[in-house]
Amino acid sequence: MKKPIFERILERGLFMSRWLMAPFYVGLIGAVVALMVVFFQDLAHEFPLLWSPDHGMSGDGAIMLALTLIDLSLAANLVIIVMFSGYENFVSKIDTGSHEDRPEWMGTVDFSGLKLKLIASIVAISGIALLKSFLEISAGAAFAMEEQQRLMWQVIVHLVFVVSGVLLALMDWLSGHQKSGH
Repeated sequence: MKKPIFERILERGLFMSRWLMAPFYVGLIGAVVALMVVFFQDLAHEFPLLWSPDHGMSGDGAIMLALTLIDLSLAANLVIIVMFSGYENFVSKIDTGSHEDRPEWMGTVDFSGLKLKLIASIVAISGIALLKSFLEISAGAAFAMEEQQRLMWQVIVHLVFVVSGVLLALMDWLSGHQKSGH
């Protein structure tokens, strides 16, 4: 039995509306560019301190720079994963042919996998921010009451991210077991 014309038009319109998401994914390119600019600004600002005649860069300073750059690169990786996976899951498949540089994960990250990658990246970024705060403390930075509260909230937020990630993974695992009948 053929569907009524109104229903077919409505369903086609709903299906085509997925293209409204495309500008969001294109816009994420701007976020990657912004992260890249900040990455090189931080590098240009801090790198000359290595040879500064006054005091040079300390070991802790080099670690802080490395953590900052890692943090920015993790955030950029996350944006790329969301951009590619979101586009492929919600808009259209990306046809790269048999290009040798096509990432192996492209086309294989479903919405569930995207959620887990997202929370794992957020936990890593939060952990780096927390480590940077601890390094500032160990470097002898003044530790006022406001700083204690800021650090306490960083730890709490990080733990919330970790627990959220574990619960998301558990829910996906349970959901997978229910579907497979185990």
